[in-house]
Amino acid sequence: MPIELLGKSKTELTDLAVSLGEPSYRGAQLYQSLYVERLFDLSKMSTLPAAFRELLANEAKITLPTIRQRYNSTDGSVRYLFSLPPGDDRATSRPASVEAVFMPSDGRQTICISTQAGCAVDCQFCLTAQLGLIRNLTPGEIVAQVLIPLEEHKDALQPNTNIVLMGQGEPLLNFDNVTAALRLLLDPKGIAISPKHTTLSTSGIVPGIEKLAKEEVRPGLAISLNASSDEQRDTLMPINKKYPLAALMKACRDYPLRSWEYLMFEYVMLGGVNDSLADAKRVVKLLAPLKACKVNLIPWNPGSLPFHESSPEVIDIFQKHLIERGIPTFVRHSRGRDVMAACGQLALNELTSAPNANSPLPVLP
Repeated sequence: MPIELLGKSKTELTDLAVSLGEPSYRGAQLYQSLYVERLFDLSKMSTLPAAFRELLANEAKITLPTIRQRYNSTDGSVRYLFSLPPGDDRATSRPASVEAVFMPSDGRQTICISTQAGCAVDCQFCLTAQLGLIRNLTPGEIVAQVLIPLEEHKDALQPNTNIVLMGQGEPLLNFDNVTAALRLLLDPKGIAISPKHTTLSTSGIVPGIEKLAKEEVRPGLAISLNASSDEQRDTLMPINKKYPLAALMKACRDYPLRSWEYLMFEYVMLGGVNDSLADAKRVVKLLAPLKACKVNLIPWNPGSLPFHESSPEVIDIFQKHLIERGIPTFVRHSRGRDVMAACGQLALNELTSAPNANSPLPVLP
């Protein structure tokens, strides 16, 4: 069975080269071709000898997701709907679909990527929850969601790239594959995304937060809070019944922040549910013991769920209360709402009748 190259580390590619009778530096050249030059056709890897490329073609493969659809937002964002072929092992044997979002802006581009197909966490305000968990993504499938948009938009890339692991899935429930992908993404000699420009968002998987704290290579951490009390969070985010706020806040207090780092808290504003001044006061009480944190208030993005957006006036009152108590707080309006690409909207919706939905195309020549 051919060996999948995409998602392999430099060490793994070096070991493969040696096992095929090549010097170890051929593995480093292969790594450079895949992750720096973004070459996904072995025949185009001109730094490798023709004989080695031919050998690799017989022994290995590079499997990219297929772009089933691109949806272009009026704000410039692009929602990618990817088809993933079945993998070679039991954990990835089912075909799946997944989404990523490319968001250009002045001086940077942000790519929101998925770590699972679907999600098992069941947050009540998120459309992805309706899919349930289909399967975990492999390191290669996670990394491809970055490489493909970067390659497609290479002629218009801005100086900085931000990566947010905030698409489908709970990253810390696919810990090993996610951290393997992050080591590729954050390698200065590889894809070279800065840890300062990379954020992993979790619903509050306490053991995963504790494990991530021990990783030598790690992104910034964002906690999807969305409630001000256990009773409220139990209803909105059932995962809270397993990891209640006391345990979650302890994990946050113990988390080792780097000199430049804040703990980010995300708070989806649900009209009449979690957006009162009393909620704001309870959030302040929860976060006050933390060393360095900030809050993103996210207006709820419409979908087929029984919620509505908080009014701008209510959001303003909430924000001002947190700021006055010393907690940096920002209102983050999601991009791509018109093509179901915004926070909480990723649910494999096929907008085939939309005028900004392009025809399905294969991803790269």
